[in-house]
Amino acid sequence: MEIYHAGSRAVQDRVGVREHADHVGRSVGRGIREVAATFLELQPLLVAGAADPSTGRVWASPLTGAPGFVRATGPHRISVTGGLLPTDPLATAFATPGTPVGTIALDPRTRRRMRLNGRLAPTARGFAVEADQVFSNCPKYLQKRESYELVTDRRPGLARHGGELTPEQAAFVAAADTFFLATRHEGGADVSHRGGDPGFVRIDSPGELSWRDYPGNSMFLTLGNLATDPRAGLLFLDWTTGTALQLTGEAHTEYAPDRRVRFTVRETLETPSALPLRWSAPEYSPANPDPAD
Repeated sequence: MEIYHAGSRAVQDRVGVREHADHVGRSVGRGIREVAATFLELQPLLVAGAADPSTGRVWASPLTGAPGFVRATGPHRISVTGGLLPTDPLATAFATPGTPVGTIALDPRTRRRMRLNGRLAPTARGFAVEADQVFSNCPKYLQKRESYELVTDRRPGLARHGGELTPEQAAFVAAADTFFLATRHEGGADVSHRGGDPGFVRIDSPGELSWRDYPGNSMFLTLGNLATDPRAGLLFLDWTTGTALQLTGEAHTEYAPDRRVRFTVRETLETPSALPLRWSAPEYSPANPDPAD
């Protein structure tokens, strides 16, 4: 199985980390180990990314449920039961067999995360994903949240669509310490995590935002995807109220004076009280750089 496509290789070569990327890439496989299966069954949140078959736009969507709603159902397969938002922009994708999909399960309690990318198969109660890639990432830039509670009487509010960020949405993004980034390439899709101290995402205008690409695992799966296909989807969550802000558009990477990703907003979707989860206050990662640098 080839871990990296030409886009990722081009970025690795530009930054000078191909050898290290080859070393890290040995941890990527198709199998779901027992420790990974156990980790998945403890999670109340899964983020999935894909392209909407009807529009081609890429979105990142939150899926929630009681622990066990996502679980390994085979050595290379996970199943997701329910958890979709009523106005999920990926509803068509989740109902389309063979859709390339990326997923990430992130546990703020332990600063652990697991990514699984593959092909989707609709099921009677949700969907399954046959894995092409399974791997974990280091805890860098993950904010620790000690606990969460399930707010059983919380229901998603009326979804608000737009073409750019409102002042309130811009303030929400500027205060974020975490977001999820969905990208795709010819052979698949991927969702990654981005984290930092509040202010690490910069609002350049109502239709554009940017962030520094902090040093990571040197795989450059996300930037490699953007090098071949600029379509991207962003997901920002309010970890207290459950509000979800989904953005879709295009992104590109600038390499000077520092490595920065610039995202152009094409469509916004804000859903108040989208997630029935209330997390405790964050403890910021000691790896987070100063946003002012």
